Amino acid sequence: MKFIKHIFWVLYRIWFYTLVGLPILIMFPILLISILKESWYPFFFKIARVWAKIILIGMGFNYRIESEQKPEKDKSYMFIANHTSMADIMLMLVSVNNPFVFVGKKELAKIPLFGFFYKRTCILVDRSSAKSRQAVFLRAQRRLKSGLSICIFPEGGVPEEHIELDEFKDGAFRLAINHSIPIVPITFADNKKRFSYTFFSGGPGEMRAKIHEFISTENFTVKDTKSLNENSRTIILTQLQMFNK
Repeated sequence: MKFIKHIFWVLYRIWFYTLVGLPILIMFPILLISILKESWYPFFFKIARVWAKIILIGMGFNYRIESEQKPEKDKSYMFIANHTSMADIMLMLVSVNNPFVFVGKKELAKIPLFGFFYKRTCILVDRSSAKSRQAVFLRAQRRLKSGLSICIFPEGGVPEEHIELDEFKDGAFRLAINHSIPIVPITFADNKKRFSYTFFSGGPGEMRAKIHEFISTENFTVKDTKSLNENSRTIILTQLQMFNK
């Protein structure tokens, strides 16, 4: 029985990467055109949402999104969520209609096909480099001024399997304060169970997301960064614990 499960998990992982790569190959010319100008990014974002839905449905993930508050059109936000899975990117894309730009680790740019578009549309960060972290603020500022939103997984990476929610880095909250944009906390309930970074694990099933009430940063200063960080983390952690009851 265990041997059969291992075969399933191997095929399941192969199928995931097939679903990631095949739509990109098919839509390559359209995707290539959509990234030629930054002002065309909203069109690229729409295609990316279709790509994400294909992957989630193809993997047998029955995603369900609950919203306490919905983002307004043509307004910028800072979207944050807990980070547990490679499927977090896809679930974030289908959860949010407002075009946003991911801030993510530069290592993902090495993934064939996906990496080609990832490094041309996302804001890449080398967390070991202070210069790289500073560059993130400048690029994010330009994107926010163009009317886009930003998405950051504030744990700064995927925590160990036994950690429910790691400590949050301050970058997302400083950016939100500097630009007076609301924080939108989002809790992903099942991604670790459905498709974690542990190779022999996962499977089809429910994938829940909850978009919480927004946290205003109006009249906040840099001194409020830590309290904003802790408040946002508490909201997501509390919801995770409620999901897991």
